[in-house]
Amino acid sequence: MLSSATWPKKNTCPNASVPNKEFTVTNFWQKPLKNLTADEWEKICCRCGRCCLIKLQNDDNDEVFYTRIICRYFDTAKHLCREYSNRCRLVPSCLKVTPQNIDSLTWMPQTCAYRILNETGDLPPWHPLKGGQGFLPLPENLVTDISVAEEDMEDYIIEDKDL
Repeated sequence: MLSSATWPKKNTCPNASVPNKEFTVTNFWQKPLKNLTADEWEKICCRCGRCCLIKLQNDDNDEVFYTRIICRYFDTAKHLCREYSNRCRLVPSCLKVTPQNIDSLTWMPQTCAYRILNETGDLPPWHPLKGGQGFLPLPENLVTDISVAEEDMEDYIIEDKDL
């Protein structure tokens, strides 16, 4: 694993209009996303659990709605998936977020550190890697996916402001 201590500190600027200009890499998340190691990529996640909330999609216009329903494997006290390494096998609809697919995941919450890093090139000030507190609280009154019948899921839709 490369850390900021072993990552080359000076590189040639990739901008061709500024030849020989050097820039400094002080934090691993400043590297291009495709160059992050698996361990570095995992450290970007704040474990907020918002991507583990069940989402419903409008068949007419593809609009995505978040619900108060969360995956049965998400531990809300520890903010971790209890079956992380097996999650995609146990829940076939569970999507593994990667540097290669983050651009296409427009339904990811606006507060997702992966999304913010991809869109802005930096982590938000509240991120633990920048000395912040980390994850934002989940919506209140969550229920697990196994406790709600599919035909009742619309009753659990939450407002975007709750994310």
